[in-house]
Amino acid sequence: MNSISSNLNIMIKASEKASKILIRDFGEIEKLQVSKKSPSDFVTNSDLKVEKILIEELEKARPNFSFISEEKGIKKNKDSNNTWIIDPIDGTINFLHGIPHFAISIALKSDNEIVSGLIYDPIKDEMFYAEKNNGAFLNNQRIRVSNKNNLDDCLFAVGGKMMNEPDFTNRKSGSAALDLAYVAAGRYDGYFQKNLNLWDIAAGIVLVQEAGGIFKDLNLDNIKNINVITSNPNINVKFHEKIMNF
Repeated sequence: MNSISSNLNIMIKASEKASKILIRDFGEIEKLQVSKKSPSDFVTNSDLKVEKILIEELEKARPNFSFISEEKGIKKNKDSNNTWIIDPIDGTINFLHGIPHFAISIALKSDNEIVSGLIYDPIKDEMFYAEKNNGAFLNNQRIRVSNKNNLDDCLFAVGGKMMNEPDFTNRKSGSAALDLAYVAAGRYDGYFQKNLNLWDIAAGIVLVQEAGGIFKDLNLDNIKNINVITSNPNINVKFHEKIMNF
């Protein structure tokens, strides 16, 4: 295993513990779908349970760090320069419908920079993680963004509502975190979406950057309404020009 920091190790342990709840609840969601009972409250409970475990584990190890999380919002502790950013289930609609494409996302922001990120897909048992200046990894194997040069050869991830249908090959997966993880791993060549929240993308930012990808005009002071344009460096300018009207 590559050398990782104590902070990333804490994130890994927390996500592994929380994932047990998520896997169990996902099995129950599928049963509820079959029985045609509404699972919406169940999903909300799953979000809260997973977030509670993540916060407890992270706080136990780093009691002074602050938090930004999807369900609890902003929690400022003694150390406001270090902030955990948490999304307990990124891809909740997929989870709700029994589609096995969602993830736990945890990032660490230090002095207004994302320095560590982890995106864990518990169903596929794929753990993507990265630290500043230490590379990006999938299950301990180094990953890199793709090296394609021609947009016509590329596959892009998009999300949210778009004014026009993109004229490039694209997919909508329903999980911003996994879209970014897949860009980092070279599965997608780029990703575009408007009006995202910081907890949707925080871990993916450092993953893509450490895998060699480029982000366009990111402002980490914003918590909501963030627009993301990212791709491998060979096509970044062309991709940005392509999506200007969307």
